[in-house]
Amino acid sequence: LLLRYLKKIFYNSVAELRVPMNHLRNLRPDEIATLRSQACRADDWNQVWVPEVFDIEYVNHVRFSGVVKLGAFRKIFTLPGGLVKHSGLRHVTLHNCTLGDNVLIENVQNYIANYRIGDDCFIQNINVMLVEGKATFGNNVEVSVLNETGGREVPIYDGLSASLAYIIALYRHRPALIERLRDMITAYTEGIASTEGTVGDKVKIVNTGTIRNVKIGDYATIENSARLENGSVNSKKEAPVFIGDSVIAQDFIVSSGAKIADAAKIIRCFIGQACQVTHNFSAHDSLLFSNCAFENGEACAIFAGPFTVSMHKSSLLIAGMYSFLNAGSGSNQSNHMYKLGPIHQGIVERGSKTTSDSYILWPARIGAFSLVMGRHHHSDTSDIPFSYLIEKDDETYLVPGINLRSVGTIRDAQKWPKRDKRTDPDRLDMINYNLLSPYTIQKMLKAVDILKNLQALVGETSEIYYYQNTRIKGSSLRNALNFYGMAINKFFGNSLIKRLEGTTYCSMEEVWEQLRPTESKGSGEWLDLAGLILPREPLEALLQDIEQGEIASLEDVECFFRLVHGRYYSLEWTWAYEMIERYYGVDLRSISAAEIIDLVRRWQECVIRLDEMLYEDARKEFSLTSMIGFGVDGSSKEKQQDFEGVRGDFMNNPFVTAVQEHIVNKRALGDELIERLKPLV
Repeated sequence: LLLRYLKKIFYNSVAELRVPMNHLRNLRPDEIATLRSQACRADDWNQVWVPEVFDIEYVNHVRFSGVVKLGAFRKIFTLPGGLVKHSGLRHVTLHNCTLGDNVLIENVQNYIANYRIGDDCFIQNINVMLVEGKATFGNNVEVSVLNETGGREVPIYDGLSASLAYIIALYRHRPALIERLRDMITAYTEGIASTEGTVGDKVKIVNTGTIRNVKIGDYATIENSARLENGSVNSKKEAPVFIGDSVIAQDFIVSSGAKIADAAKIIRCFIGQACQVTHNFSAHDSLLFSNCAFENGEACAIFAGPFTVSMHKSSLLIAGMYSFLNAGSGSNQSNHMYKLGPIHQGIVERGSKTTSDSYILWPARIGAFSLVMGRHHHSDTSDIPFSYLIEKDDETYLVPGINLRSVGTIRDAQKWPKRDKRTDPDRLDMINYNLLSPYTIQKMLKAVDILKNLQALVGETSEIYYYQNTRIKGSSLRNALNFYGMAINKFFGNSLIKRLEGTTYCSMEEVWEQLRPTESKGSGEWLDLAGLILPREPLEALLQDIEQGEIASLEDVECFFRLVHGRYYSLEWTWAYEMIERYYGVDLRSISAAEIIDLVRRWQECVIRLDEMLYEDARKEFSLTSMIGFGVDGSSKEKQQDFEGVRGDFMNNPFVTAVQEHIVNKRALGDELIERLKPLV
């Protein structure tokens, strides 16, 4: 009793002391006797290693098999409801395990085998946790994305980014490139493959069934899950992972900050940073990247770029590539025409929406920031962005450019950066949130050419034009030319004003010098690599370097994505510089102050006109029709009062006031530049 009392005093005085794991020793005969008296057994007591100061009283009903190394047991866990439990081992079988300090493991129905468990872990009421053979923990699992029958498989690994996956999935016309990238992922996988699994520090695993060949990072929580097999839970202190009730996961990688819960099922899937997959959602052979949110529905062979959202039970996303997508209830696609199997695929470009009960028959490609309503077959509107696709009399009607005046489109663009839930400082996906960029403006320029060519071929007075399995009304075409023109002027004006801001000029030579691009690359075509917007030219150089073996590591590839993302605005200006000269017929190397002022005034006019259209579109949400269902038992006055009590009034709506402020600020911004340039006229 005296010795035990002195030991407790000693523990209290060194409560934070960590005993290095290499300072271990064999058990003494008296300790073996004590452990036996506490219902412990060992195949070979000489293979049980303990710290110099061994907290033997906290080890009960334990069977030791193989080599087992224990840490100190000095921490007390306080559970929800106030129950206190001391760290230690109770009712568990350990085989070839290494434990950190202050671990609590109890009530393991079967056993834990071949695991290295970190400090301060809490493991309770699990069935079995083991590593069998040489495990790769979900790395190098091939995901048959887009084409269910194969051909676009992406081998996943811990650091996979949306941009790299895009290249592997879609650049099959460059077999040498794909082979090199596969070799890099294989080399990474061989480097992390092990016969021993790891559980990081401060991990909580409770009431869980089978955990087989799973690597678990720091601060992860796994509660009430059914089965996890062959995967990585890449949790971090800055971005913990939560895996909850009845989850089944097989051949998977879950990135930092993700949440998988509520009977979700993921088979051969990569789950990106800060993703949420909950409420019975099921997915197989799918890639879900940063900030995706999926509930209730189903995904099959999809490439879900950042911020892809599907929340409804009746929704099925299949064999498609998306990013910044909002899928409405009942959204569905088909990749099987009952001939050669499910071989078809489709692309819905960034920022699009599918309304309730929408349907697309693949193959098809939908332009950026488009709205899909009704049923559509094999449409290709990739060069007609910001459009509506509407079903009428079993035909697809295309309304080009109409989404540029939609308040919903602007609201989406504003909310995405605010909804980025990634807290991991090491971000895997490079995400560009810009609504107007070289990527979308080049498509608008193409759209203008396409629409003008249709007018020239069919006649300007035609009531219907036909384009890529769609119909375009004459009035819609004429309006689209107006919408696209305003957006193009807005983008070029934004770029020009941004380039000239904050400087007082004494001569036009100083202006010309300020306008000169600082990047040699940036002209030509721009691409959207699942969130990363960049010029084709530097990407092509990267791909050639990979093919020629000059870039041979995944780190170098991902470093390229980070660097080009960080240089976006300087690269954007290189593109805008050339396009401004071409579009307006000016020479920016010798442009006059009066010409710049004219461009700024044109920009002001277009920005204000677009904002006014957004203002009027927002007003529709406060119409009498929108008030249906309000003030159910009262007069029309009470209806309006009830509506305003719930929704607020139009003039004080945050978005409406933001639009009004935007008009004032942009007019002032243009006026300020004009005043700086007037002395040079």
